[in-house]
Amino acid sequence: MSALLSVVLVTGLSGAGRTSALKVLEDVGYEAVDNLPLSLMPALMAARDTEGRIAVGVDPRTRGFATEPLADAIAELEARDDVDLRVVFLDCDDDVLIRRFTETRRRHPLAADRPVADGIAIERQMLAPVRDLATAVIDTSSSSLAAFRENLISSLALQGDRAMTVTVVSFAFRSGLPREADLVFDVRFLANPHYVDVLRPRDGRDPEVGAFVAGDPGFAPFFDSLTRLIGPLLPRYEREGKSYLTVAVGCTGGKHRSVHVAERLAEWLKSTGTPVTLRHRDLPREAGGAQPTSIEQARKTQ
Repeated sequence: MSALLSVVLVTGLSGAGRTSALKVLEDVGYEAVDNLPLSLMPALMAARDTEGRIAVGVDPRTRGFATEPLADAIAELEARDDVDLRVVFLDCDDDVLIRRFTETRRRHPLAADRPVADGIAIERQMLAPVRDLATAVIDTSSSSLAAFRENLISSLALQGDRAMTVTVVSFAFRSGLPREADLVFDVRFLANPHYVDVLRPRDGRDPEVGAFVAGDPGFAPFFDSLTRLIGPLLPRYEREGKSYLTVAVGCTGGKHRSVHVAERLAEWLKSTGTPVTLRHRDLPREAGGAQPTSIEQARKTQ
């Protein structure tokens, strides 16, 4: 019996990072092919190399591109017993895409004679059905290249383990929901260290800030309910073939409460043997800050 052919199909919005994704996949042993005409996909799948790993980039510039043929190609590959297919959809905020096209002075492939924003809107609508077929949706709006690489590798479980990888991300509601989130939890009901002068400069990774958040009477029952909810869901998601699950935890500023809860949730997931990646999307990069005295004194100032 021939070895299973691992195929990663990279698509998504133009300017969202498809070329960077293919370079990352090349680095981990995939043969990368960009803008392959869909009519040549079967021939490429037949021409296996010894490693049996192929990454294909597809976007509206691909010859013969249309949403329906692409969806058909995905369905055909998924139906094959000798192919392990994963589809990566790269998403990005419109304003970030506009800035990228402006800075590089590139034309949007669907906006040759109109504003970039029009091309993005057309492409987003065109690709919506393909996004729904994706194994992983990755938002590159605020990712550094290093963070994007880590996110892509973990989302596709490319480190030798096909068990579902869970990403826990903290975020600020005022900056919007993480686009890639599958489950979202709001922890703004917890006591907020922002209003405590001695704790405000620190973030949720700080032990005293963590003790303050966990000291809220509502924390323990919430966290217990959270783990009892997520625990049974994980094997069910995995049985459905999901290789990447993003759990987002939000508070107002994305600095204290959501960070601490995300840290605790990631720690709990690791204790269950679940592959987990932790990200703090909106954690301010602040240096130093006033040193708090003690958590007891901090609580008295609330």
